[in-house]
Amino acid sequence: MPIVRTASSELPKCTRSLYSPTQRKLEDLQEKRSRRELIFYADDQSTHKQVLTLYNPYEFALTFKVLCTSPNKYIAAETAGAVKPQCCVDIVIRHKDVRASHFGVVDKFRLYVFEQSQKKSLGRKEVNATLLPSAKGQQHKDEEEKRLKNEQMAERVFHEQKSFKPDDGASSSGPSLLVVFLIIICTAALMLPTLGDMESMVPIYLHLSVRMKLVAAYVLGLITMYLRK
Repeated sequence: MPIVRTASSELPKCTRSLYSPTQRKLEDLQEKRSRRELIFYADDQSTHKQVLTLYNPYEFALTFKVLCTSPNKYIAAETAGAVKPQCCVDIVIRHKDVRASHFGVVDKFRLYVFEQSQKKSLGRKEVNATLLPSAKGQQHKDEEEKRLKNEQMAERVFHEQKSFKPDDGASSSGPSLLVVFLIIICTAALMLPTLGDMESMVPIYLHLSVRMKLVAAYVLGLITMYLRK
């Protein structure tokens, strides 16, 4: 598919393609489908003339035709023509009706491309054209959009960090279930009678040895030190 590019100044009418025949693959199609637009600024006469550059990456000649949704507002140097193989042609577009009522109105240029020898249609490309009051205002708008985007990104990161902190706080605000369970077990072990105590009403299989109680006391002490931190 031919490639259409926009520029604010004229380019050579014919240049050799930067791609060899074996290198021209899907990147041409992807670049062809990318968004292109013409921006005219009312307070800058140098932008009242824009250039569409049509590249022909093929080994055969192409013909093209240019249509516009608002032909009374523009003058096209060439509305039809041919492009040699692996060359390009510049289509100069001039805005001739600069007025406030046209600010922000999006017009469209539609380029139809055909194979010259067989008159076979190879597709079409639409290019938006917009008249804006001032380049400075547009620059300020772009900077404001960039600033808002950065603020939104920073706010999103802040909320992500904030949403992560309660989990940490929940774990540090009180002992976990495992710690509580160990405290109960160790406390119960210390309250049970010692092995050999015959006067207790507790069944004999619940009597613990002195070593087992020492272990329970040691574990309970470690837990107490951990909680005090």
